[in-house]
Amino acid sequence: MPDVPPAAPTNWARNITFSAAEVHRPSTVGALRELVADSAHIRVLGSGHSFNRIADVDAGRSGVLISLAALPGGIEVDPAARTVRVGGGVRYAELAEALDARGLALPNMASLPHISVAGSVATGTHGSGNGNRSLAESVRAVELLTADGGTVTLARGDAGFDGAVVSLGALGVVLSLTLDVEPAYHVTQHVFRELPFQGLDFAAVSAAAYSVSLFTDWRAPRFFQVWVKQRMPAPVDFPWAEPAVVAQHPVPGMSAVHCTEQLGVPGPWHHRLPHFRAEFTPSSGDELQSEYLLPRAHAVAALEALDAVRERIAPVLQVCEVRTVAADRQWLSPASGRETVAFHFTWVADTARVLPVVSLVEERLRAFDPRPHWGKVFTVDPGRVAAGYAHAADFAALAERLDPEGKFSNAFVRALLPR
Repeated sequence: MPDVPPAAPTNWARNITFSAAEVHRPSTVGALRELVADSAHIRVLGSGHSFNRIADVDAGRSGVLISLAALPGGIEVDPAARTVRVGGGVRYAELAEALDARGLALPNMASLPHISVAGSVATGTHGSGNGNRSLAESVRAVELLTADGGTVTLARGDAGFDGAVVSLGALGVVLSLTLDVEPAYHVTQHVFRELPFQGLDFAAVSAAAYSVSLFTDWRAPRFFQVWVKQRMPAPVDFPWAEPAVVAQHPVPGMSAVHCTEQLGVPGPWHHRLPHFRAEFTPSSGDELQSEYLLPRAHAVAALEALDAVRERIAPVLQVCEVRTVAADRQWLSPASGRETVAFHFTWVADTARVLPVVSLVEERLRAFDPRPHWGKVFTVDPGRVAAGYAHAADFAALAERLDPEGKFSNAFVRALLPR
């Protein structure tokens, strides 16, 4: 029988087939260094949870796609300094277990613990909570393997550091990140049901606990679930809705077996801050995702703008999550410089049906200065996206300094941040 060529690599959701024929998985830093030095065009693939071509190589450019998952080890805890050094291939689930075993913790996590640390911070990914900044803000230092095979380390306070963390993969290969950590803590998680939009005091609701996530399916003007996560020993006071009496899944009709424990049962931080358990795959990837982050003061007005077109949104939506993020200092973070509210959409896996609705959502939110999540589906004109970042030109200059030939750039990055 003739040899069957291997299937081209895809992202987790399978809506993107990468332009490279294969993914290289070096097992040593030396092999990675040699691969970088010998290649003209490189992109690094994290855990594959991006929904656009941010991680892809340019078609027709003989690009090399790299995964860091095979690199050994990668977690070095320093309890005295309250830091942890994390290799570029490490995922949050394994990092969290290692930290908790040493009595340490991260201040926040994303809803999925399955995603890579380096990929998450490079795209400005975040958790939830009025006082919780993006995951990138925990980074104290970043070590990059640059285009010539050398290494550069930028630490907090260094010139260019605030552009080197949320980097879109455009500066080099992240060999390691050094993160701030804190003493471990416990969290309780409650779910409340049926919170109406009418009369919503968003400021009070979002400030009701350490982390608050609100879910709607846009089939009615209400949040059908509110997930409230509180650091112990602080009590939970949420008088606006009734508590659920059985465990819930944020996507209607799905079993809660994959979700982290609810009903107020105390548990370690990393078993409550994510929505989903690390030991389960939360879904098969049959979805698309979009997210828009805008100034928190516009939260209610944005809800009203979207509610006016909910009959268009609902048919292609699985669930919409509304969260808050504290302002950070990262040049390209969607929460950079402003207290933020984030509207996250999990769509059905039908690009042709979803894209017109994505454009409609962007049109309805345009007046509120939205910034799309770098790793999600969006149709906003690239020039408008770049114009929303005060330090876009500074980032372009940093990329020019670290990667003058554009080895780590790609069509996605160039369209957003022309060099």
